[in-house]
Amino acid sequence: MSKTLLFITLAPLAVFAAESPLPAKIEFNRDVRPILSDNCFYCHGNDPKHREADLRLDLRDEAVKAKAFLPGNAKDSELVSRILSEDEDDLMPPPESHKKLTERQKSILKKWIEQGAAYQQHWAYEKPVKATIPAGVNPIDHLVQKRLAEIGLKASPKADARTLIRRLSFDLHGLPPKLSDLSDASDLSDQKLDALVSQFFKSPHFGERMAISWLDQVRFADTIGYHSDNQHNVWPYRDYVIQSFNKNKPFDRFTIEQIAGDLMPDANQETRVGSAFNRLILSTEEGGAQAKDYEQRMLTDRVRAVGNAWMGQTTGCAQCHDHKFDPITTRDFYTLGAFFADIKEPLIGRREAGMMVLDAESEKKQTDIAKRLADLQKEFAKPRPELANAQSEWEKKAGGAATSSGAWQPLKPQNATSVKKNVSLKADKDGIVRGSIDKKRDERKQNDGTETYTITAKLPKGTTGIRLDALKEKSPGIGLASNGNFALSEVALTIGRNNKQEKLPIAHASATFEQKNFPAKNTIDGIADQKLNGWAVLGATGADQSLYLELAQPHADAEAVITITLSFAHDGNHEIANLRLNSTTAATPIRAPSIALPAKEIADILKTPADKRNSAQKQKLSDAYKQIAPELAALRAQLSTTEKEKADFEAAAPKCIVSISDTNKRTVRILPRGDWMNESGEVVKASLPSYLPKPKIDGRDLTRLDLAQWLVSKENPLTARNVMNRLWKQFFGTGLSKVLDDLGAQGEPPVNPALLDWLACEFMDSGWDMQHMIRLIVTRHTYQQVSTATKQLTAADPYNRECARQSTFRLDAELVRDNALAISGLLVPKIGGPSVKPYQPAKYWENLNFPTREWQNDKGEGLYRRGMYTWWQRSFTHPSMLAFDAPSREECTAERNRSNIPQQALVLLNDPAYVEAARTFAARILQSDGDAPKRITWAFQQALQRQPAADEMKTLSSLFTQHLADYQKDPAAAEALLQTGAAPVAATLNKPELAAWTHIARVLLNLHETVTRS
Repeated sequence: MSKTLLFITLAPLAVFAAESPLPAKIEFNRDVRPILSDNCFYCHGNDPKHREADLRLDLRDEAVKAKAFLPGNAKDSELVSRILSEDEDDLMPPPESHKKLTERQKSILKKWIEQGAAYQQHWAYEKPVKATIPAGVNPIDHLVQKRLAEIGLKASPKADARTLIRRLSFDLHGLPPKLSDLSDASDLSDQKLDALVSQFFKSPHFGERMAISWLDQVRFADTIGYHSDNQHNVWPYRDYVIQSFNKNKPFDRFTIEQIAGDLMPDANQETRVGSAFNRLILSTEEGGAQAKDYEQRMLTDRVRAVGNAWMGQTTGCAQCHDHKFDPITTRDFYTLGAFFADIKEPLIGRREAGMMVLDAESEKKQTDIAKRLADLQKEFAKPRPELANAQSEWEKKAGGAATSSGAWQPLKPQNATSVKKNVSLKADKDGIVRGSIDKKRDERKQNDGTETYTITAKLPKGTTGIRLDALKEKSPGIGLASNGNFALSEVALTIGRNNKQEKLPIAHASATFEQKNFPAKNTIDGIADQKLNGWAVLGATGADQSLYLELAQPHADAEAVITITLSFAHDGNHEIANLRLNSTTAATPIRAPSIALPAKEIADILKTPADKRNSAQKQKLSDAYKQIAPELAALRAQLSTTEKEKADFEAAAPKCIVSISDTNKRTVRILPRGDWMNESGEVVKASLPSYLPKPKIDGRDLTRLDLAQWLVSKENPLTARNVMNRLWKQFFGTGLSKVLDDLGAQGEPPVNPALLDWLACEFMDSGWDMQHMIRLIVTRHTYQQVSTATKQLTAADPYNRECARQSTFRLDAELVRDNALAISGLLVPKIGGPSVKPYQPAKYWENLNFPTREWQNDKGEGLYRRGMYTWWQRSFTHPSMLAFDAPSREECTAERNRSNIPQQALVLLNDPAYVEAARTFAARILQSDGDAPKRITWAFQQALQRQPAADEMKTLSSLFTQHLADYQKDPAAAEALLQTGAAPVAATLNKPELAAWTHIARVLLNLHETVTRS
């Protein structure tokens, strides 16, 4: 059967414009600085350790003093003679640098010197100035069209309504528009468009769309990055970002909450979750890692993140030396890092589970549980004079039991292991075997809640009985289950004889306490794998309990090694927390006393005559009796049940690692050449960058709150520019300054500096209102232009830097799949929640170790959530998203690559997610009314919101006819195609016809137009 593939078209051949003439007035920032920065500053710039000939060209006074040039006299200037020299020994830049000035660049430098060689402070470090705009004129359109007039270009006409609505929908929701959005498309007035923008803002999908770029910038991921790349709990931070954009939280508040949400005067759950930004670093659980090494990595990671996300500065370049192009010193780098020295965290090893993150309903439930538990504890703790007689009887029996226990001798374990490793066992020097739930296996969902203990010890000759003590050491009880209980399913004894293990029969089992339906005798009935079988002690978990095992025959071997196997088949980790083994040679029968053996402290008090006991001893006896008093059994059961409810609630609650400030700050010092093993550098405290305006703060150390407030102060010239530059990129495809992560000398001056400054000032003046700025942009003609270009416009501005038209660009990786799911009808629009795992190729994780793991596809709605919720494994980014240039988020990413390669078409055609989307879309097409041409028209309206052209209709009609004939001849092939994906296939649909329509749907989902925002 023939197959038809339709690939995404490759990018058109670029058209290059001729060099533009020199400006009449040379400006240092616009014309000269880029030349010097790219060709000269590396050897003649800010870094003294790499400076040649002690010459600085980044400072005018230094350059003039060194006679590098003579202002007003280019002919006699050394700089000019060097750039024009034909002698390789004198030529600058030197040949070995592999840099060469163009004739235009040489002319600019000569003309600049002739005009006086005036310098300007770097544009990004100057405070932005808000241009004066004529009354009644839109500032954005005015400044764009003013610039276009200067270079002889004109704005393009307004796009049609369908194009504008699709553009807005993808830009503000990341999803295709609904047909209802297009109902008034024939008359899209300014008022209607403004109302449509408001409608988009009100949708929770707006926050999802805006969050994608921010999550790239802060390197949000579900895993820690290094070595084992295991999970850390951070997904509530993603919800926080989405909700912040949906609430239109002022960006200054958004900033402060992330950097110092735990330090704010009004700190709450939301601000603390925001402070998880500080915990999104790469970390390691490798046992052999060096703590100092990772302490330094964490510091540099955070300095780079703040520099990228807020400042638009390559701060990381100053880790080992002063920045070679920008005025960022090594001291600036480490004093910035010192702001984060207070964050409490392990330098190596597993991250903590994190803070519980509760919604209103969960908070109400938590309060209810806490109140009920407090009431029960109060009831349990109150004096019980009515128990005095019963307690007196217990004291007599407990004293006798303690005396009789002298016939028992402790068995010292030689070895203690757990079979499944769900519980970590350790035989301590005091002879107690202590167990704890393995947190890693628990968090990775590898713990099924059952276990088997294997303990070996030397058994004395003549032993007639063995006693197993379950000891109360920690709250809530003597078991590892959340209610403090355990359920011992089976006990087996074996002994080594003649190089093999022989069973040691047990004649009888009894216990100091038995939970209803869980008697001690169940432990020797031969049933080791039944959940509801065994010995349990709910109602008496607050005291030590013991299991007495009588051997069928006295042990005759001398000092033989016995193996004790304890099976715990009840799930929920109903294992004994701490146990001690004892043996006796007393005469049979071996039976448990009617009460639990008192702990050593209680036994010692019981030896003191009643009239000699002090008040503290009396209180301890009273408390001990309450733990086993039959009269309080029901109350203890209620307590245990409520404690379990609390523990289960806390275990199941969403958690997020957040910033917690520690008064014991880490020491930060300047590391020579960034070497973490060299501790000779100066110890420094937190300080704001020396080269930027900052407030004067005396008398105290600066905190993260000071840093956050400075970042969004009007005196800081960087943050507002940086954010607006990236916002412009989101709506036009390229920033006003193209290099989004570098507003420094190695970046690019903005093509329209007045516009970028106006946007930055308006952003701050509006109270850092993001929706206000977006509305200003998308409701203006500059945004609403067509994206097609005349030959003249393409030649003059091939990359559309001047915005004389709109730009077309492929959707981001997440949105490509979202679009397909939305068109197919499969998309689950749920907002927020834990990360999900849609289809991923088997064995993609085969090299992921410590532990080895295999991706488990989700079931149900998890397969059809938006791409931003896909599990983000830093070392193995989801391959479908990787194909469309999603970053690994190991580093902050201000701008994604945007490739256009055949592999992307293969993903759209063959990835199970897209094949399933196509067949589900096909089912919708098949269920629409009409013949094949009408159905093709309906499909175009759903996918592209337009009618098919005549040639498109002809091609798809022919393709459908061909595939239908093929599948009618080969129904098994149709059946095989329709098996892709978990979504059900309606039994009422004709399968050969459905398979044929699936190919039409695949073509539509794979069109360049479908995955392009235009």
